[in-house]
Amino acid sequence: MAVRLWVYKKILLRVLSMNFNAQNNRFRIIIIKFVNSYLLCFISYKRKSYHRLVKKLGMRLADTATLKKVLNSNIESSTMKWIEDRLYGIVEEKSAKNLFMTYSLLASKVKASKELIFSNLNNDRLTNYLSLQKANNLQVARIYLLSRVLEENNDYFQSKVANLIQVADSSELETFLKFLILLPNPENYKQAAIEALRTNIATVFDAISADNPYPATYFTDQQWNQMYLKAAFMQQDLSRILDIDKRANAELARIISDYAHERWAASRDVDPYFWRPVGNFLGDNLLNDMERLLRSDRIEENRAGALCCLQSDTAKAEALLMKYPDVKDSVVNGNITWYNLVN
Repeated sequence: MAVRLWVYKKILLRVLSMNFNAQNNRFRIIIIKFVNSYLLCFISYKRKSYHRLVKKLGMRLADTATLKKVLNSNIESSTMKWIEDRLYGIVEEKSAKNLFMTYSLLASKVKASKELIFSNLNNDRLTNYLSLQKANNLQVARIYLLSRVLEENNDYFQSKVANLIQVADSSELETFLKFLILLPNPENYKQAAIEALRTNIATVFDAISADNPYPATYFTDQQWNQMYLKAAFMQQDLSRILDIDKRANAELARIISDYAHERWAASRDVDPYFWRPVGNFLGDNLLNDMERLLRSDRIEENRAGALCCLQSDTAKAEALLMKYPDVKDSVVNGNITWYNLVN
């Protein structure tokens, strides 16, 4: 990514230093595309660098030994001994009951309020992910417990861990969903993640949908679309959903348009960020939606429409954007991006 940023910067500076006729559409298109690519790459670099997961299923941000190292740096040795003793009994007895009980009892043994200390961890991806999720000692202890029993006896405990969604309270479930990506073979728990999408508890829904690489890595288009639309319906912060551009698809773009029309028919607003996935799918119907956004009295909608048109590679989208020079200049110059849409 760092090399790609350097290349984009060099090309951008070269293009901008060229002498050209401002009315020449060909040069205008070149500048628009390179500015947009560079800005999107630059703005998303820090946010997404620690979400670059290995694409092969089953690869994790950290192994169980690393999670144990985090715990050893943050909880008392007597508490760690209690956890290890409980683990020994759970594995030896093959007891799902004791697993669920220990997962719950950890709340009385480990303080959740204490800020994590990362001492000589040498795993930036894990450190950044735990920091992003504002992980605490209790959450790390719980995910360590699950990881250990799975490593000790995956054949027996896999179905038991997957069933946790049925027996956990909301805070316990939030931990499970936030840190699915840390479990061995995380793809095995996709059904549990999908079932969590049915919840109407915002914090539980956010645990799987917000700042979480799991959906973008493992969900099908249909499952990912379902999550994105429900997040909009629940009025959650859509900017916290990862890899929106990568997971955008034509069916989602169509559904977004249909949903927006339903909202407009009921005289309700649509979150401007909601339109982000449609830029590469601007057919005639969506172009009409973009024109409505660009004509809107809401500046945020003007910006969203312009950003979508800028992302598109169609002549019609470019021509539409040219009709609104003020907002066009703002998105081309990088003053307005998806990350400061409403500021």
